[in-house]
Amino acid sequence: MKNRVRELRETRGWSQGDLGEELDVSRQTINAIETGKYDPSLPLAFRIAKLFRLSIESIFEPGK
Repeated sequence: MKNRVRELRETRGWSQGDLGEELDVSRQTINAIETGKYDPSLPLAFRIAKLFRLSIESIFEPGK
């Protein structure tokens, strides 16, 4: 799944650890989401969208 998590995180000047703390997940989880190695659960995707005040669809899109 493609996503804009890295772009959104960097726009705010946050490290992966900072974002992980905001979402109550590890830095490694954020790294895995950003690199496409892990698709977040639906509850986590909703928390990410809420944090950035965007729709899930504007952050995540199905990949090949």
